[in-house]
Amino acid sequence: MANDQCLACHVEEEYLPEGYLENDIHTQAGLSCAGCHGGDPTSDDADIAMSPAAGFVGVPSRQEVPQFCGKCHSDIGIMRQYQPRIATDQVAQYYTSVHGQRLQEGDQKVAECVSCHTAHGILRAKDARSTVYPLNVPGTCQRCHGDADYMKEYGIPSNQYDDYAKSVHGQALLENQDTGAPACNDCHGNHGAVPPGVASVGQVCGHCHVNNMQYFIASRMGEAFAEEELHGCEECHGNHRVEKTNDDMIGTSDKSVCVDCHAEGDPGYEVAKTIRAQLAKLTQSYDKAIARQSEVQRIGMDDVDIGYLLREAHQSLIQARTLVHTFDPEKVAPKTEEGVVKADEALVAAVAQIKEHKVRRRGLGMATLFITMLVVALFFKVRQMETR
Repeated sequence: MANDQCLACHVEEEYLPEGYLENDIHTQAGLSCAGCHGGDPTSDDADIAMSPAAGFVGVPSRQEVPQFCGKCHSDIGIMRQYQPRIATDQVAQYYTSVHGQRLQEGDQKVAECVSCHTAHGILRAKDARSTVYPLNVPGTCQRCHGDADYMKEYGIPSNQYDDYAKSVHGQALLENQDTGAPACNDCHGNHGAVPPGVASVGQVCGHCHVNNMQYFIASRMGEAFAEEELHGCEECHGNHRVEKTNDDMIGTSDKSVCVDCHAEGDPGYEVAKTIRAQLAKLTQSYDKAIARQSEVQRIGMDDVDIGYLLREAHQSLIQARTLVHTFDPEKVAPKTEEGVVKADEALVAAVAQIKEHKVRRRGLGMATLFITMLVVALFFKVRQMETR
């Protein structure tokens, strides 16, 4: 790198590529201009350095970029020296994506390697400054997919980022900076990015929400959705703007998603109504016990056993809410009843602690009164003895 005439000339002429970074991952590996563009980096004569005879290929066209990068990234012999487990099928995956397919058809606007990774300022994906660092992925996709004019000819909406940012996933990633939360590539893929199909949406969501997926697929609702070719999770939860779930989503109120398809008198309507009642019974018992526990903590009494019971009740509540995806009240009921029993036990224990506190206060009051009376009596006795 110290004797690389390509870099020396570009620095001297102040003609470095836009976005050039000295700590680019390729530069750090000793790969300079000629490593990608060809030519003779030992010559300070531009005609020699950039001659076709020296292998100079210049700037690749958009159609050439995947193969241009693939010269190294598809060669395991080259790549394993940097990371033995590194994948070398990125180019093959790319050509299965919507981007890759359209690029092969001659579309000059679709994303290729440089669109996401940049060209001369590529950083490791684990580097927080990288365009493909988890927190930055939505913004990288947004550059194209958030441009209404750019996406107009494809008939694709451009509000995905705005919806995602308001979703439970987006808030976890962008606001709470939880890099475990899903970004665009977790659902659509990286190099082989495509919109999830009807058959794959449940599997995509199920990658994280395993039990929900398994319950849904095995349910009557899952079978009906498959027959109607409906997206499982998306029909109730949406796609980019997935809101935080709550018990009001199930049931027969205006806030319920069940009533979007089921009307009064429909068997599904009655199922939703029953499951909502089951959940309500458990949440009411749990909330009462929580309120009593707070009172126990306020007065300084022992709430250890109460806490254990409430944790068990809360676990039952979580499991019951997951079992909602079976759409079967008979499967939800045992778990809600189990939670109610634990919550009621916690409530009884809390009430007992509160009563015990009252007893102790009364006992303390009586003891204080007795001691006060004794002190007064002693005072007068001492005065009487001094008078004598």
